[in-house]
Amino acid sequence: MSTESTATAPQGDALDARVLKVASVVVLGAIMAILDTTVVNVALQKLTIEFSTSFDVIQWVSTGYLLALATVIPVTGWASDRFGTKRLYMIAIVLFLAGSMLAGVAWNIETLILFRVLQGFGGGMLMPCGMTIMTRAAGPQRIGRVMAVLGVPMLLGPIGGPILGGWLVDAVSWRWIFFINVPIGVVTLLLSWRLLPKDAPEPSGRFDFVGMLMVSPGLAALIFGVSKIPSAGGIGAVEVWLPALAGLVLLAGFVVRALKVPNPLVDLRLFKNRTFTVAMVTMSLFFVAFLGGMMLLPTYFLLVRGETTLHAGLLLAPQGFGAMIMMPITGRLADKVGARKIVLPGLVLIIGSMAMLTQVTATTPYPVLLSALFVMGLGMGCTMMPITTSALQTLQPKDMARASTATNIVQQTAGAIGSAVMATILAALLAGKFGVPTAQGQLAATAAILNPASHSAATGLAADAFSTTFVWSLVLVSLCLIPAFFLPKTKPAAPATSEGDEITPPVMVH
Repeated sequence: MSTESTATAPQGDALDARVLKVASVVVLGAIMAILDTTVVNVALQKLTIEFSTSFDVIQWVSTGYLLALATVIPVTGWASDRFGTKRLYMIAIVLFLAGSMLAGVAWNIETLILFRVLQGFGGGMLMPCGMTIMTRAAGPQRIGRVMAVLGVPMLLGPIGGPILGGWLVDAVSWRWIFFINVPIGVVTLLLSWRLLPKDAPEPSGRFDFVGMLMVSPGLAALIFGVSKIPSAGGIGAVEVWLPALAGLVLLAGFVVRALKVPNPLVDLRLFKNRTFTVAMVTMSLFFVAFLGGMMLLPTYFLLVRGETTLHAGLLLAPQGFGAMIMMPITGRLADKVGARKIVLPGLVLIIGSMAMLTQVTATTPYPVLLSALFVMGLGMGCTMMPITTSALQTLQPKDMARASTATNIVQQTAGAIGSAVMATILAALLAGKFGVPTAQGQLAATAAILNPASHSAATGLAADAFSTTFVWSLVLVSLCLIPAFFLPKTKPAAPATSEGDEITPPVMVH
């Protein structure tokens, strides 16, 4: 790499002005990518009407983006070394912008899905490259604080997306949910060119092309199969088990091969590191349990309480406020103490707030709900980033890029599984209460709630289904305590580096 990029980051405790400039670019790009996901989800109903299509077809607007994301993640670490992170980051912005502009002028549902896939290729590289650049600028001794800063867009997306999307769809046009990315992207591209540190391609091992042909489609097939569970009504449907099984076979084949070849696309030897393995197990279970549970909240406000999309987004804001209060504190602590001392109290806060949600009814006072969400946000600030930080603190510099690839895959897969599991449980409970097949549970509940004659009884039945689903989420979050108890009690000593080694920081996608 060039001299500029390999300069040692300042050893001071605070993030200096140089790092904050880089952070401003990375956060802008991350906000653009994450907001886009939640904004589009809000507009799916409008798009169904606009293109006169079915809900199953319109779901590909989101699914296509997700699959493109999953396909590109495994190769991003190698590409960052091979082509340079700054160059790849700017390419990712251009791809995302091109996809956004084309999606905004889409003339039918097929072209809209195609352009969303193009967006996904850019979005899949955007956050990993940005986080690599920022952690290089900050240095390994400040990974915790870097993760805290980069956690902000992950919170703004779920909070701001429904609010912005609802307003754009209602007041302007659905096309502006894509066009809104253009000015943000242009500014981010210009700032990237001016402010990001230059770097040069690094020598890298031979590209594992065979591994890519196994892990990328394998991951995409698995996530696709899992994502079809709610609409198919269970895992017995062919459209669920066939792609999921094909994905598992490809991934299993990749695992067997990766243990034998010298430079696999994802280095599974990292799991010989006990701290890394414990953190990854904790992260997997946490993302399944927590992200799946969080999917229920906006649906509860929309379906049971009859809120608009805009109001549902505003009601989720206390969760983000709680996390933003706690993240800077835990980010600093994560650089000084063991992750266990931060994560365990955070899980206790989440468990307490989730226990409150298991008691929700159709008339639960909003102050009670908002208080539970605020406490849950405090718990989020203590868990998500410290778990990731602990996974990276004991690794050798040469292992960081491959470790970040493994981390990204775990997050995407676990998040998809969690959302599908909770959506299926909710649909099954609603179907049981309204006497319809599982796949029609939410549709039947919506129809009954909209009918004035059955509104009161239907909201009560739907609220019961939500409270029971939150019980399942509570159980899964509680299980996270087991692996979290084995996280480091004290901050691990920094790994010894050989002369000339440079810390290649982690990347992470939400």
